Order: sequence, then C-alpha cells, then structure tokens
Amino acid sequence: MSDGYQSITSVLEHCKNVLLTTHVRPDGDALGSCAAMAMGLRSRGIAATVLLLSHLPSKYAFVFRDNEIAHVDAEQGWPSTLSLDAFDALMVLDTGTWSQLPGLRERIENWPKPKLVVDHHLTQENWADAKLVVTEAAAAGEIVAELLDQWGVELDRPIASALYLAIASDTGWFQFSNTRPYTLRLAARLMEAGVDTDSLYQALYQNERPERIALQTRAQGSLELLCHGRLAVMRISRKDFEQTHAKVPDTENLINIPLQIRTVEVSLVFTEPTESGPIRVSLRSKGQVDVARFAEKFGGGGHARAAGLKVDGTLGEVHDKVVGEMVERLGEGTEARSEGKKPE
Repeated sequence: MSDGYQSITSVLEHCKNVLLTTHVRPDGDALGSCAAMAMGLRSRGIAATVLLLSHLPSKYAFVFRDNEIAHVDAEQGWPSTLSLDAFDALMVLDTGTWSQLPGLRERIENWPKPKLVVDHHLTQENWADAKLVVTEAAAAGEIVAELLDQWGVELDRPIASALYLAIASDTGWFQFSNTRPYTLRLAARLMEAGVDTDSLYQALYQNERPERIALQTRAQGSLELLCHGRLAVMRISRKDFEQTHAKVPDTENLINIPLQIRTVEVSLVFTEPTESGPIRVSLRSKGQVDVARFAEKFGGGGHARAAGLKVDGTLGEVHDKVVGEMVERLGEGTEARSEGKKPE
C-alpha cells in the first residue's frame, strides 16, 4: 500500500465510528464519494455518519436512501443529536479548504481526534492530520475507489454504483477533459460489478425539476459575450430564484452551457444568494485560462478548468469587479461585444 493511502487507512483501522463530510452545496462526486466511503467503512465493521453542510439535493438522495446511510443536515441548524465525542475521526471528502466547510472550523479545528482529507483539488490548506490529495484524479470518487481497493474492501454493486455516480458526475458522463484512461478502466470495472448505467443516467440527466429548467432559461437570457466572444457571463439573481421557485442546487452545471459556443474560452456564472451573503461565482475554462489561479485572487480556488469564488457586494458590483479582472486577464482591454443586459 502506498504511503498516501496508508496514512488514511492506518487511522481508520483504529476507529469504531467515523464522521464523514464534504463541501457545501454537494454535487454527485461529493455525495457518491461519501456514500461509497460510508459503505466501505461499514464492510470493515466501522460505523459512519455523513454530515451535510447543505441540504441533500433530491436528485442524489437515492444513493443515501437506497443504501441506508445515516446523514444529518447542518443547514437545518447544527444537529443537536450530533456529538463529536461519539466519533473517533473526521474524514473530509472532495475539499481541503475551510471556505468550503462553513460552520465546521470553529467546531473541529481544536478537536483532539484525527482529521483526514481525501481530495483532488489543486487548492488546499494544511490543517488535516493526514491528507491524500491526487490532483490528476478526475473525481474524488477515483481516489476513494483506490483507497478501498488498497484497504481490501470489495467494490460490490452498491459501492460500485456510488463510485460510478461520483465519477460520472465530475466528468460530465466522461465528456470532460479530466477523463483519463484510468477513469474509463475504473468505470468498466464498476459496470462489471453490476452498475445499472441506464437507470443512473436517467436519474442524473433525465430527471430535472421544471423549476430548474425555468431557472436555466433565465440564466441563458442573461448571457453576455465579451472579449470578442471569448468570455461568456451569466447571472442568476435572487428575483430569478423567487419567480421560478428554483433552489440553489438547481444551478448545478448551468455554467457549462456557454462552453458550447465555439469562440468561448471562459464561462462565468454569478449567483446571488437567496438570503444574505456573498455573491458566488463559478468559473469554467476550455484550457486557455487557469481559472483556479484566477479564483485565488479573490480567495477562491479549484481546478485549472473548474473553480469557484465568493465576493461580498451587490450582484452588479461583483459582476463588474470580477468580469473586469477576467477581461484584463484575457488581454482584450475593455473593448468587448455584449449580448444581453448587464445586472442592475
């Protein structure tokens, strides 16, 4: 077993109960990885509970429900039934930064039990006792699969299905550039374990709420093309959420829509929170711009082609500040072509 993986399993082997968590607004990779890890721990006789810092998105709820995975929702108020004293370790999946774990730092920073991180993002902070970061991995699910493999856990159908959910989600069903030969070999192995790929595809991509489609229409209606078509910008306001009855999880993957345009190199989506709080900015790149490096200027981070950041201010103020920086980064000065209206 390699040192990185052993640093995690050597801690887990001394545990009876592990608290798992992941980043706020969890996606398919985050939730699939947590579910697979919880089932892997269960197979080793170790109990696990998943702490969700945001509500569990309905489209992914099946992976917890079908596998009877215990989880608590911190967004409903820090669960009174959750005592850290009951756990022997905390394992954080799919992030390594405090900014993605709101409300957790003050509770566990000085907690005397081991804190573990398993992640594939470039942006990291050094607060974990043991860390396994594989930046070339297409998804955290790839790392969890290898971790369970090296730990001698059988990737049975339930675990394989959770891992497939994780990997397929973060690769856009194997369309994104992060898909590597290893990813496809692992996917084939998971299919051989019994994953029902047709049902999973329908659950992920043919199971949308009408409210999400209405929000998507609003977002596309706000589209701006700047820098002679190299930069695409969309925005989602609080009013958009109110009038479409959509929720924040309904914004998932909207940022990839403008990348269909031939000239677009970078896509930005500005999301105003439904309540008070900073503006969230999602960034995607076709590879010409390292958006993780760009996001770090604003305290964000992520991958070279997929990143995020948060900035305090109004939707219009943040739009102008971040777009201005990106226009400068693209080297086109202030001359730009714009379609659609600017935020008020």
